[in-house]
Amino acid sequence: MGTQRNGFSRESFILSVDVGTTSIRGHVYDKEARVRGSCTAKIVPLYPEVGHVEMDPDALWRGFITVAKGAVQDAGVQMRQIEALGISTQRSTFTTWDRRTGVPFHNFITWQDQRAADLVKSWNRCWTMKAIHGVMKVLYFLTRQKRSLAASLIVFSTQHVTFRLVWALTHYQQVREAIEEGNCCFGTIDTWLLFKLTKGQIHATDYSNASATGIFDTYQMCWSGFLCSLVSLPLSILPKVENTGLLCEHVQAAMFGECCFNVGDVKITMGTGTFMDINTGSKPHTSVAGLYPVVGWKIGSEVVYLAEGNAADTGTAIKWAQELELFSDVRDTAAMAYSVADSDGVCFVPSFSGLQAPLNDPKACASLMGLKPSTTKSHLVRAILESLAFRNKQLYETMLRETCIPITKIRVDGGVSLNDFVMQLTADLLDRKVARPQHHEMSCLGAAFVAGLEVGFWKNREELKKLQGTDKVFLPRGAAKEDSACPSREYVHVLQRWERALRRSMNWYSKP
Repeated sequence: MGTQRNGFSRESFILSVDVGTTSIRGHVYDKEARVRGSCTAKIVPLYPEVGHVEMDPDALWRGFITVAKGAVQDAGVQMRQIEALGISTQRSTFTTWDRRTGVPFHNFITWQDQRAADLVKSWNRCWTMKAIHGVMKVLYFLTRQKRSLAASLIVFSTQHVTFRLVWALTHYQQVREAIEEGNCCFGTIDTWLLFKLTKGQIHATDYSNASATGIFDTYQMCWSGFLCSLVSLPLSILPKVENTGLLCEHVQAAMFGECCFNVGDVKITMGTGTFMDINTGSKPHTSVAGLYPVVGWKIGSEVVYLAEGNAADTGTAIKWAQELELFSDVRDTAAMAYSVADSDGVCFVPSFSGLQAPLNDPKACASLMGLKPSTTKSHLVRAILESLAFRNKQLYETMLRETCIPITKIRVDGGVSLNDFVMQLTADLLDRKVARPQHHEMSCLGAAFVAGLEVGFWKNREELKKLQGTDKVFLPRGAAKEDSACPSREYVHVLQRWERALRRSMNWYSKP
């Protein structure tokens, strides 16, 4: 695609920036979705207290600008050749700031933060929630409306914004004063970046980011007035929700980048955490086991919903193992795992941030069990990698059981998807073909696709599908013939042992 100027055709590009949990990555894409230039900057997480995970808003803004300019410079093009900017961001990481000055009142409180765990637990157990569940069950019995069923099953989570924001309003006096003066803005990372990019002119978010906060009604497609009144959150501080054509949430962006446009398409993003999503079409899915209905994307009048399960500590577990010097280069881990026949009875539970669906225990601890004098570094690495695939199996089985939607395809992406051992074991345990794309940073590509469609850089989704490439396909090996849902025989007992370790890790941090 070119722009005509002074009689000459000038090639144009799409710039896309993905703000993840550990890094900011920017790529410049051409018409064939090839990366023409890149830049990366690290995000430094802050741990002011046990269970608190924060980021510096100003440092993040500076990193964003550095990466955007660096990618364009690396591509050897000029900024005026950039046709559009796409932004994807990690979800549910938020801050609040002064509407007039743009100065943040506190650091970003990230999606991994556990400061509201006790608050979440007390609300989930309180009589108010039990009364709401009871009333909504009666309404569902009378009306058979799925929205009533969803309300009867609602369970709060620390990963959602809701109670972390309640915590912030309780503990930060500046925020309370700004709210009283009508001078407070709340926003996730996308909202903060847009506010900064427009010099305070736009306070908005997109549907995919809003739907992941826990305070958005995916049935009505607006902020939930009922929920906000229930937990005393002021609607006045929330951003406008609109189809920006610029912003999208990190996981949903990856879904779009993988071209999972059809009902039954599954995408597994394995980065800092694992996010498994299935396209449920034009209706949100109601879950009883912790799958969460999110808006995949809204383009024009079309809304596509996803049902999602996640595991918070995937790349986190690998990074932790590397810091313990179990290995020096993450690329060596697959070979280390294959170098031993099994984990020598060692089980690893990857729950530094608690356990998510289907167990939903924010008080679970990470653990290594079954250590022996014979245990080597390779055994430990294999146990860690196996645990990531075991969590994939848990999420997949929950998704199959709950949605009853036939699976059409499974695509994987994210940094951990580059590990062949994890991917092959995932294919074996799911007994499904798993395809890894050529671009493993699909969030960036997905944001580029959304922005490019908005400005006509690409014409339609069929054109995007033609640009999709596959790096490797992992085929399931050795599934038991009498039960195609069963993993290879060698892993039946390993899984049982791991599930026993999982149960022993649960509820670890509860007060005595």
